[in-house]
Amino acid sequence: MTTQRWKNRPEGSNWGDFGPDDQIGRMNLVTPEARLSGAREIREGLSFCLSLPLDYPGGNVLFPLRKEPVFHHEKRGDGHNFNFDMSALSPCYCDVVSDDAVTLYTQYSTQWDALAHVGMRFDADGDGEAEKVYYNGYRGGEDIVGPDDGGRPNGAAALGIENLAASGVQGRGVMVDLERSHGRDRVLIDYDALMKAMDGNDTDIAEGDFLCLNTGFADLVLSMKKQPDGEVLGKSCAVLDGRDTRLLNWITDSGIAAICADNFAVEAYPARTPEGERFPALPLHNHCLFKLGIHLGELWNFSELARWLRENGRSAFFLTAPPLRLPGSVGSPVTPVATV
Repeated sequence: MTTQRWKNRPEGSNWGDFGPDDQIGRMNLVTPEARLSGAREIREGLSFCLSLPLDYPGGNVLFPLRKEPVFHHEKRGDGHNFNFDMSALSPCYCDVVSDDAVTLYTQYSTQWDALAHVGMRFDADGDGEAEKVYYNGYRGGEDIVGPDDGGRPNGAAALGIENLAASGVQGRGVMVDLERSHGRDRVLIDYDALMKAMDGNDTDIAEGDFLCLNTGFADLVLSMKKQPDGEVLGKSCAVLDGRDTRLLNWITDSGIAAICADNFAVEAYPARTPEGERFPALPLHNHCLFKLGIHLGELWNFSELARWLRENGRSAFFLTAPPLRLPGSVGSPVTPVATV
């Protein structure tokens, strides 16, 4: 028997709507019918890889706490298990084998955010004290446990990325081409700007769709050849205005399952400073991950797909984008594929 984890739920949230133990949020709306709708967008049989190389953007100047992949190789005999000559084991063998391992920061490059990625201090118990809480009332320090929580660290025992992986991340992707509307100018996209861009692309959003935002940012990152210029990137390309209430309300009402963008964070960071003493630094993350269970994809590479869609007068495609089924992780690299 399940127990509801909260007495108060955040205003505008959907906690409990998919059940007291739900851990996939709006992915519940990716029904068999929604997947079939996506599959019907396959008309040419062409596929597009939507991932950056996972060693991009390069270095850790942009995010000091996230570092590019580092490869490791195990010792074997007098050397390593890489280009290892199997004849060292038996003169009958003629094989040469290579294995490797990698230290990989799960949110360095093209990625999914798990619902355990961003929570909030919130009075879920109704006792006047704010706790560390995540989507659907799961608790920091109890369900999401780190090295500073006094217990044995086990990562995200709830809301980890493996839940998204097991849900089957396939469905109808819909492109909103903000680069087509705004070039690579730095523009805050509020509700009105998003609606205008969608109207210009003849874009139709249905419940369970994956909203995909092309801004040209990934192309700009690739052009810097692993030497990213943070000042240039911070002044370039359109980005969602997470402080715009009408935009957040539209996200709630639209029924979209996830938002995937070619930039960092999906939303402008730092965000505009609102009125009030306390507020989320990442308002769109707060609204999507914490309140609604909408997964966010960052640093996807939409450039080639966006060009094809423009040339062919289309905005929708079939999207396949499972993360790693890595229990306990709060994010994951991903190599999404679009099929048109």
